[in-house]
Amino acid sequence: MSVNMSVNLSGIEMPNPIIPASGTFGFGREFSEFYDLNILGSISVKGTTREARFGNPTPRIAECTSGMINSVGLQNPGIEEVAETEFPNAAKLFSRPLIANIGGFSKEEYVYCCERADKCPEVGIIEVNVSCPNVHGGGIAFGTSAEAAAEITQAVKRVTTRPVYIKLSPNVTDIASIAKACEEAGADGISMINTLLGMRIDIKTGKPVIANKMGGFSGPAIFPVALRMVYQVYEAVSIPIMGMGGVSSAEDVIEMMMAGAAAVQVGAANLRDPYACKRIIEQLPPLMEKLGIDSLADIVGKAHS
Repeated sequence: MSVNMSVNLSGIEMPNPIIPASGTFGFGREFSEFYDLNILGSISVKGTTREARFGNPTPRIAECTSGMINSVGLQNPGIEEVAETEFPNAAKLFSRPLIANIGGFSKEEYVYCCERADKCPEVGIIEVNVSCPNVHGGGIAFGTSAEAAAEITQAVKRVTTRPVYIKLSPNVTDIASIAKACEEAGADGISMINTLLGMRIDIKTGKPVIANKMGGFSGPAIFPVALRMVYQVYEAVSIPIMGMGGVSSAEDVIEMMMAGAAAVQVGAANLRDPYACKRIIEQLPPLMEKLGIDSLADIVGKAHS
């Protein structure tokens, strides 16, 4: 039995649904030393802001049972450097369209960065991270309010031609209503979930392990939460979902797609095992045969029927 792993994401044909998640794969250069990046469906590159950012003070990583907490703080070289150098360099290693991940601290910054990324021929999809704190709105993340998330969506859609996916924060009461607001504002798709908020305390010093006190909790421990949220949002919207959150095996990918994800991002697993995406891609065909799945595209949302 030959299986079909290909998926279509907003008009972009991919050989499989596996995409390294933003912030866990850089711009692909380091991972290209381990395997040919062209086996991947796409790559969501490092989150990019208007100006270069050094990031948060160290320590900014803390280990947890079945996961990790990071507070890197969107360290990146800035949109101009990414557009002029990083995207073209990544295109030498990866032959299909990239996913540009855009962060911002004001509506104007999102608009500027998305417009700039949209002009880059290497970019196929723009993924807008609305988990950034709104500096003009008291520091509350744009993605925690349906109105703010919709406002960002509408603003970036006005200046872009590429499909726009809004990356949602799970640190909310009702993620489905926020996803729906983004869809109504013109989003072409939803990426979810971003990291949960967590912390660790050093019991020898009695102080938080991370300098920023709290950070983004990711890894296998959050998978059931991510799966539940993808399931809920699939019921609320009719645009495609890129599912992520604790995915570390081919079985997780199948579950995530059955919950409603059209493509699946792999995040923290890349930091622990640089071959994680390659391993998952290799494990999918025998698993599909075992489960009697001919085509991955056919199982999207199967858990809802």
